[in-house]
Amino acid sequence: MSTGSFADFQNEVYLNGLFGSQPTLPFAWREIEAAAYEAMTPGAAGYVAGGAGGEETMAANRAAFDRWRLVPRMLRGIPARRAHETTVLGTTMPAPVMLAPVGVLSIVHPDAERAVARAAAAVGLTMVVSTAASTTMEDVAAQAPEASRWYQLYWPSDRELAASFVRRAEAAGYEAVVVTLDTWQLGWRPRDLSTAYLPFLRAEGVANYFADPVFRQGLEKPPEEDQGPAVLKFLGLFNNPTLTWDDVAFLRDHTSLPLVLKGVQHPDDVGKARGMGVDAVVCSNHGGRQVDGAIGSLDALPGLVQAAGDLPVLFDSGIRTGADACKALALGARAVLLGRPFVHGLALGGEAGVQHVLRCFLADLDLQAGLSGHASVRELAPSSLVRA
Repeated sequence: MSTGSFADFQNEVYLNGLFGSQPTLPFAWREIEAAAYEAMTPGAAGYVAGGAGGEETMAANRAAFDRWRLVPRMLRGIPARRAHETTVLGTTMPAPVMLAPVGVLSIVHPDAERAVARAAAAVGLTMVVSTAASTTMEDVAAQAPEASRWYQLYWPSDRELAASFVRRAEAAGYEAVVVTLDTWQLGWRPRDLSTAYLPFLRAEGVANYFADPVFRQGLEKPPEEDQGPAVLKFLGLFNNPTLTWDDVAFLRDHTSLPLVLKGVQHPDDVGKARGMGVDAVVCSNHGGRQVDGAIGSLDALPGLVQAAGDLPVLFDSGIRTGADACKALALGARAVLLGRPFVHGLALGGEAGVQHVLRCFLADLDLQAGLSGHASVRELAPSSLVRA
């Protein structure tokens, strides 16, 4: 897909309709979401849709977007084909949009991360692959060898296992390491508790662990021969509440890849990240899945950007539409990470469903930027918004 042609997707849909081809997938994000949850098992739907506690943080994420409004400007000579290319930490992308790390995708579709990797590559977007993927990082990379991809690390309690994960990511061609800080233990998630559903206990989302040589040490039998002990070992390694900034220094010493910290919400933590030689941070509250009653990510973003200086700040949590992305970019995010929406697409149509959601999102982003008077999303600034 050529850069600057994202909005042409709607013309494609209309022309196909003229020749009798009707869409098979919805276009509005709420309709896609509703259809996706109907297609999932109850356990999977609860796992994907659910948040922490009373889900107040999930609500805060959406409410934060409602507090900002775009102010369209007219007669500015906007080109019909807009260019939104950007480069983040050496990764060039056709628009400042990435796929957020989401684990255990096999509970949604059997093709799991493989389908997502192919769909992301088809539209040129960078996928951030989760440690908790249902597919090994090497297999995901093999789906689209020429595509850009980042690796997300859930830091296990074994430092050598963490280092092994990162070494594997480097060898498989990943271009950055994204360390998730806010999930050293799972949050209180009533939807999952109500169905007694934790996919890891069913050996879902543990492919990277089971394939790792450090993890396999000490097991009497390999995981493919005796799954139970391997699952128990995973459970003993996942929780790591003792992590400190010293651990970031350890990881910095063990990889030459750009290092990104995900889950930052306080300006002081941005300052600490800069001091540790971190290359970027992601303003994120894990989509409301960890701390209930927390600040909405968009509310946290301006303070983080101010504290970051020239350190790139990326953004996720609550992004659903092109307008959402425009608001986050206007407030200083260098790129946005799309999470649940592509999972919904995966549930509805596998690779084709993910590609549909991504094309919808990019077309919406392109049109929102242009119609509000911006030749590129790079022109978005705080002056593009007003507080509602």
